[in-house]
Amino acid sequence: MTSRADRLGPLALTVATLAATVAGALFVALGGGSSHKTPARRVVLVAEAPDPLASKSYPDPAGAVSHARAAAPAVAAAAAAPGAPSLQQVKQALAREHQIQRAQTGNAGAGGYIDPITGVFEPANVIPLKISQVIAGGNAIADFPYVYGGGHVSFIARAYDCSGSVSYALAAAGLIAAPETSGQLEHWGAPGPGRYLTVFADAGHTFMYVDGVWFDTAGRAGPYSTRWLHATPSLAGYVERHYPGL
Repeated sequence: MTSRADRLGPLALTVATLAATVAGALFVALGGGSSHKTPARRVVLVAEAPDPLASKSYPDPAGAVSHARAAAPAVAAAAAAPGAPSLQQVKQALAREHQIQRAQTGNAGAGGYIDPITGVFEPANVIPLKISQVIAGGNAIADFPYVYGGGHVSFIARAYDCSGSVSYALAAAGLIAAPETSGQLEHWGAPGPGRYLTVFADAGHTFMYVDGVWFDTAGRAGPYSTRWLHATPSLAGYVERHYPGL
């Protein structure tokens, strides 16, 4: 006769095996036993100082609950490399070029064209692909709600704060690997301004200057207005960073 212990033996072994497997998976997920440390380091969120300009960014936690999630930054970047344009697209591009020229005439020193309806930014000159991808990333979330901490658990979110917004746009061009806080962005890239792209950051707030236009959550006209702005924000106290070659 088979004893109760014998009958439970295979089951106990199966349970023990599953427990060991789960424990091992958690150990690896948390960084143990793995030589690739980047994911483990990114799992722990770095505390960010309160954004002193949050009130100017129209925080909208309620609106963010029902807002659609953004696509991954790489999906947004695809907009920077479209296929062959149709005749209708060429006509639209020419019409937009005229709008850009009028916008430049009316905004001395300002770059590009910010669509008043969609809030997207279109540069007025030929720029490197990486900058086009940054712009495409910024356009993808230009009118998303602002929520402090938004965009830090994952790039794919319903709302973004200042550093979450900048991180998303940079990630679209592969210039950053994971969301970073404004304090972390103080050390991103290389010191000083770039030719096409400059990130401004301090412990609590961050924004970018991209080919003559500002990308900033603060200073918008409303909770769903664009993050692209022509007006120059205060630059006092911010560290300037750029990506080498850009």
